[in-house]
Amino acid sequence: MSKLSPEVAHLCQVDPVMKRLIGQVGPYAIVTRARRSPFESLVRAIAFQQLHEKAAESILKRFRALFPDRRFPRPADVLVAPAEAIRAAGFSRAKIAALQDLAAKALDGTVPTTAAIQRLDDEAIIERLTAVRGVGRWTVEMLLIFQLGRQDVLPVDDFGVRKGFRLAYGRSSMPTQKEVMQYGERWRPYRTAAAWYLWRAVDAAKRRMPPAV
Repeated sequence: MSKLSPEVAHLCQVDPVMKRLIGQVGPYAIVTRARRSPFESLVRAIAFQQLHEKAAESILKRFRALFPDRRFPRPADVLVAPAEAIRAAGFSRAKIAALQDLAAKALDGTVPTTAAIQRLDDEAIIERLTAVRGVGRWTVEMLLIFQLGRQDVLPVDDFGVRKGFRLAYGRSSMPTQKEVMQYGERWRPYRTAAAWYLWRAVDAAKRRMPPAV
């Protein structure tokens, strides 16, 4: 048997249920996305809120076309762009307000640069970025996991994480955020890997479901 990764070895040692789940799922194989600035990542997150992926991607494509000389607009570009032009690209008025607040907070330093964010711990990043209008803790936790590759993030507000916990641990009802957080203390410092395996538990359950009649 190949040598276990540090994350998997730790989870198997501290939690027999997680060890069984790992045996069913296989090696830890999280995929982090291309590195983007915190500003770009949050613009994309705002675009995707409450929309299907294809619709959000179409809006982003039209939004980026407003700034043809750049790969992606800068905060100052967003602030000087006419709101009606951004509206025509497909952003709602509430999302335009969020984009403008994000741009202003990127310029005043609340939203850190790519270099600066690497020096901040997870909670400091969450505190800074959730100061932006329309950006909640879950959005920042997804950035921590999939953009920054942070290893100890447990997004207990995520429905999939809690559903995976219910399935893996044989619960009859959905656990609360507090229950998952308290139980997950044993997974430190690799709670991201635990979350990934809980998501895989949901995937496995979907594959076992009989087709709809």
